[in-house]
Amino acid sequence: METLEATAVAQVLSGDRDAFRVLVDAHARAVFSVAFRMTGNKEDADEIVQETFLRAYKSLDRFEARSKFSTWIYRIAVNRCLDFLEKKKIAGTYTISDEPDPEENTIQLPSNDAGPDRLLMSKEAKMKISQAMTQLTPTERVAFTLRHVDGQSIEEISRALKIRENAAKNTVFRAVRKLRVALEPMVATK
Repeated sequence: METLEATAVAQVLSGDRDAFRVLVDAHARAVFSVAFRMTGNKEDADEIVQETFLRAYKSLDRFEARSKFSTWIYRIAVNRCLDFLEKKKIAGTYTISDEPDPEENTIQLPSNDAGPDRLLMSKEAKMKISQAMTQLTPTERVAFTLRHVDGQSIEEISRALKIRENAAKNTVFRAVRKLRVALEPMVATK
C-alpha cells in the first residue's frame, strides 16, 4: 500500500490531480472515524474530512516521503479536529451526542439479547461516558481515542500530536485517570 501511495503522491505532484483520489479512497474512512469520535456529529466529521483532504492536497509538496502518508493525513485530521473543538468550546456549543441522527433512514431490528432494563443501563452508560469524555482536553481526547479506540502506538500518537513520546504517554495516562475517576461510580460495588 505504501508503494501505491508513494506513486499517487508523485503523480499528484507532477500534475495528475486525479491520482489524489487513490489517497482519499485509502484514508477517508479512517479520517472520518477519528473526526466522528472527536466531534460526535456526522456533519461535523464530514466537514473535517473535506477540510483535511483539501489541506493535504494543497500542502502535498510538504509531505516528506520518509514518513507514512497515513501518519501525515492523521496529523492533519487531528489538527482540524482540535481547531474545530476549540472553536466550539469558545462559542459554547460543544456537545457530544450518541443519539442517532433523526434524518438518517435507519432500521432498528429488535434484539432478543437485551431487555429494556439492560438497554436503559447501556444508554445511561453511553451518556456517562460521553459526559466523562467532555471533561478531557481536546488533546487528551485525541490521544485517548488514538490509543484505546484506534490501537495506535505511543510513537504514532506522539507523531500525530507532534509531541515527544513521554508527553504522549503522559497525555494518555491523564486521560485514562480522568475517565476512571469520572466513571468509577458506575462500576463501584456496594
